[in-house]
Amino acid sequence: MSRVHDALRKAEMAGGLAAGRERLAGRVVSSPVTTPAVDDSLNELLAKIQEIPYNPSPDSHLIDANQPHEAPTEEFRTLRTRLNHLQSLQPVHTVVLTSPSPAEGKSFSAVNLALAESHLAGNLTVLADFDFRRPIVHSLFQVDRSPGITDYLTGKAQLHEIIRRIAGTNLFIMPAGEAVINPLELLNLREVKVLLDKLPTIFNWVILDTPPLLFAADANLLATLCDGTIIVVRLGSTTIDSITRAMQSLCQNNVLGIVVNGARRGELYSKYTYYHSYYYASGNTTAPE
Repeated sequence: MSRVHDALRKAEMAGGLAAGRERLAGRVVSSPVTTPAVDDSLNELLAKIQEIPYNPSPDSHLIDANQPHEAPTEEFRTLRTRLNHLQSLQPVHTVVLTSPSPAEGKSFSAVNLALAESHLAGNLTVLADFDFRRPIVHSLFQVDRSPGITDYLTGKAQLHEIIRRIAGTNLFIMPAGEAVINPLELLNLREVKVLLDKLPTIFNWVILDTPPLLFAADANLLATLCDGTIIVVRLGSTTIDSITRAMQSLCQNNVLGIVVNGARRGELYSKYTYYHSYYYASGNTTAPE
């Protein structure tokens, strides 16, 4: 744990996140949900979106709304509450989830945060797979990869065709779409900004799963188009140097917090055994997992 603390302190010295730490509270207080106003044309769009059954992959490790006090459900509910509180203070609707390196839990965190947000009544949430290099959202929900975001950006599909609604929930997913040769060039299209400006007029939360910061420039670019960034690190794997370089790689200081992933139950706490996460956050923001 001291490694992560030292890394955040160094990142702060490099102009990054002001590090603080706090235990996850055992009680989650629901925050007001500021659902965006939806006009008639957007209602028509929502009506066209295909509904699909909730059929997660057996090894997806998705949180269960029917077991709210089981880890990691409780941690993501806490993250949700803090982000909703932040949203009540400033306009935050589009959030990039990324990590310094691969295999640190960014997709796990993005999917479960989106699920936690969608559990609130009226809280329309879309999970967008912008990791065109190694997309995984379609696999976790066992849906087709295409049509998806790349198909929309290249003019092969309309917006309502690339969005699926999980039946009976407030969760919508946007798979990555067909594989492309140059993902970064596609992300530089004007259509990407137009899309990211349009989605918050329909959804209260837009959660983006993106490639790692140190292995591609995709997340850096998307972070400049979104309201905030959450960085996911893994205990025992993420190094001090990679955290510092990841923080420095961001083009603007819109980091909302850092999720510390991979802690074993009981590793961090001796009394609160059903909590198994630890987080660092900046100011009034968040980040458990």
